[in-house]
Amino acid sequence: MRGRSDGGQKKRLITSVCVVTLFLCFIYLYHGSIFGSSHGASALEYGSRSLRKLGSSYWGGDDYADGKQDDSTKFGREDREDDIIPKSFPVCDARHSELIPCLDRNLIYQMRLKLDLSLMEHYERHCPPPERRYNCLILPPPGYKITIKWPRSRDEVWKANIPHTHLAHEKSDQNWMIVKGEKINFPGGGTHFHYGAGKYIASIANMLNFSNNNIDNEGRLRTVLDVGCGVASFGAYLLNHDVIAMSLAPNDVHQNQIQFALERGIPAFLGVLGTNRLPYPSRSFELAHCSRCRIDWLQRDGILLLELDRVLRPGGYFAYSSPEAYAQDEEDLKIWREMSALVGRMCWRVAAKRNQTVVWQKPLSNDCYMEREPGTQPPLCRSDNDPDSVWGKQMEACIIPYSDHDHKVQGSGLAPWPARLSSAPPRLADFGYSEDMFEKDMEMWRRRVESYWNILSPKIESDTLRNLMDMKASMGSFGAALKGKDVWVMNVVPEDGPNTLKLIYDRGLIGTIHNWCEAFSTYPRTYDLLHAWTVFSDIEKKGCSAEDLLLEMDRILRPTGFVIIRDKQSVVDFVKKYLTALHWEAVATDSSSDSDQDGDEVVFVIQKKLWLTSESVREAE
Repeated sequence: MRGRSDGGQKKRLITSVCVVTLFLCFIYLYHGSIFGSSHGASALEYGSRSLRKLGSSYWGGDDYADGKQDDSTKFGREDREDDIIPKSFPVCDARHSELIPCLDRNLIYQMRLKLDLSLMEHYERHCPPPERRYNCLILPPPGYKITIKWPRSRDEVWKANIPHTHLAHEKSDQNWMIVKGEKINFPGGGTHFHYGAGKYIASIANMLNFSNNNIDNEGRLRTVLDVGCGVASFGAYLLNHDVIAMSLAPNDVHQNQIQFALERGIPAFLGVLGTNRLPYPSRSFELAHCSRCRIDWLQRDGILLLELDRVLRPGGYFAYSSPEAYAQDEEDLKIWREMSALVGRMCWRVAAKRNQTVVWQKPLSNDCYMEREPGTQPPLCRSDNDPDSVWGKQMEACIIPYSDHDHKVQGSGLAPWPARLSSAPPRLADFGYSEDMFEKDMEMWRRRVESYWNILSPKIESDTLRNLMDMKASMGSFGAALKGKDVWVMNVVPEDGPNTLKLIYDRGLIGTIHNWCEAFSTYPRTYDLLHAWTVFSDIEKKGCSAEDLLLEMDRILRPTGFVIIRDKQSVVDFVKKYLTALHWEAVATDSSSDSDQDGDEVVFVIQKKLWLTSESVREAE
């Protein structure tokens, strides 16, 4: 018995050793794939001194354990002898070429997050903890080419840039997209407008009796929210009418739809109607649109329709094209009756109904709300419910009534487009801003943008830039100053500052709320120019990693794209140390005085190089 027992112990010991060995091998292979150390030795210089000691946001170290910022990311401090400036960053594994860190389903699986799939929580933002963040550069896919220029890009993109053709096969009968040789073409079709978005848009305008069947309604309709937008052809053809849409869709079974939209040069954003409020202030859009978006609008007491109600302006429209609007089978009729009853209790009225489409209109005042029977559902929201607080805020199943002022005005009070771009927004008073402050801000940024373009002019043509981002947009005057150029701007407002995003929407521009200590909700390689006005100084105050921000900016910037940093000299000096590692090159530095700027702001213009590892070149061949 003793001999058999010893033998059993030896077997168990051997088994344990094997299990531990396999586990260690797995860890080694897993982390090795993340850091991509097998990629492109010709493009990288590896070695113990090739990376500087970064904050815990990269390496999971103890630098932030006491809640203080690591000295290595403070600007303006004296260089230490042990500082090591990186000659290169590692290259991410090829499977991360489309990584969106805060919308990464692999992360959800690895962290075993308990999410309610029926509420779309798995499509909402879930950012990696510091020890799981990537510290590597994301390479373009093999064969990547410089993006086709607007307006040609509306109708065609390089297949190599987004090598996904499953939507072309899945939606072949709906004219979403067609693969033709090295390109993917976009005929302008959609699930409910096979014959083109242009005709569909004209039909909606005709239903609403807009002049000349023009959807802009003589400048009164400017901003649109397209929910479940597909490849954003609806938004693409709205641009013909000087109407701009925020095309919104999750990274769901129709993967890469938003990536295609941005590659085409169409404003788009990754997001979902789930549990959190959309990152837009109240009363932002004149029209919301859903064409076969497959959303259950009746769930949770109509909470998703109530979120649309929050972001619609007084008198705003919701155009809904779906089988429930016209089909006669019992299930669709049941949904239609329940949906009609719900929007009726929300005080929406049917503005028009024809064929496959119904258009509802939101009321202009509180009159209908006040006339409802006591206990009517959904209820009015509490008076302390801030309709513009959106970052990390959950939706609520209630109606947000108008303020006394808005109730009396019975409308948004906005000038028609394009006059509204330069007119002082009515909500300026919410911030204590005067019209004189607004006009000075507009003039200051007009001069600054003119100076930027003078610096960029040797490097760009009229069609070089299309997708722009203002990383700290304030009142949107950077974007407003670009009115005469064929570009669009994603205006980003920090989540912890004055929520001036509503002023930006009131000017007829679009944007979102964001925290630059986290990754942005977009694919890699989606913007041609990033404008960072004191963004680095701001995240320094928060104790966040400046290296993180540099890598994130590199992720979302297209090859050959530009960065304009406007910040203090110490920030510029810090960024310069990383140019080689990021494969960026300096274009110009401008420290000329600006009588309207605070202190010692310096302008630093950078261009990202198009570079590939030797391995990715071989794959392309």
